[in-house]
Amino acid sequence: MFKHKVVMITGASKGLGKALAMKFAEEGAKVAICARNAGPLKEVEEELKVLGAEVVALEADVSNARDVDRFVSVTEEVWGSVDVLINNASVFGPGPRLLADYPEAEFMEVLRINTLNPFLVTKRVLPGMISRGTGSIINVTSEAGQTGFSEWGAYGISKFAVEGMTQTWADELDGTGVRVNMVDPGEMDTEMHDKAVPECDYPLANPHDHLDVFLYLASDASTMENGQRFEAQEYQGKAREEA
Repeated sequence: MFKHKVVMITGASKGLGKALAMKFAEEGAKVAICARNAGPLKEVEEELKVLGAEVVALEADVSNARDVDRFVSVTEEVWGSVDVLINNASVFGPGPRLLADYPEAEFMEVLRINTLNPFLVTKRVLPGMISRGTGSIINVTSEAGQTGFSEWGAYGISKFAVEGMTQTWADELDGTGVRVNMVDPGEMDTEMHDKAVPECDYPLANPHDHLDVFLYLASDASTMENGQRFEAQEYQGKAREEA
C-alpha cells in the first residue's frame, strides 16, 4: 500500500514511534526516523533494515530548528520528498505533579518541547507537500489534550496546544491538498505511561495493537479528512476496509 511513499516519524526510538516505524516498513514505505538518543535509534534502524526497509535515521532534537532542518534536508536529499509526517515526539516531564508544585523551569521546558517540535517539523515539510499538492500530517495527541487530569501538568496542557495547532494548520491548509489530522492512541504500555501512572493497576494496550488509523490517514483513502480527531482504539479494523 505504501510502496514509494516516504513516511517521516519523530520520536521513533521506542514506544509508539518505534511501532509505527516497524509497521510502515512492513507495508513497504521508506521510513525516515529520528530521536534524541542515538543508541536506541540505531537499534530500531537495524531492525528496520532486517525487514528490508529503506531507512534514514538521524539523532535529532526536533524542538531544535537546526536539527529539524538537518533531518528534513537529509530525507529530501535521499528521497526527494516527504509524503507523510507523524509528529509523535513528546516528553511527559518530571512525573505526576500538581500544578501548584510544578517546577517552573520544567513546566516551560515541557511546553516548549511538546508544542514547538510539531510546529517546526510541519513548517519545514510543508513547502514540498504544497508544491506537490499532496501530503498527510498526523499529530499524536492524548485524552489529556481534551480533559484536564490532576497531576498530568504540563504534558496535558501541551496536548491541548497540539490539538489547537492541528485545527489551525488544517484550516490554513484547506484546499492545498495537504491534510492535517490528529490521533489519540489511548493508554499504552510504554515508558511514558509508566512515568505518568507509576502504580497502574489496569491493562494497557501494546503500542503495536492500534495502528490502523495511522495507516488510513497516511493512505490516499483519507484525502478528504482534514482537521479531524481520531481515537485509535475505536478505529481499529476500519483502515483496511477504507484504504
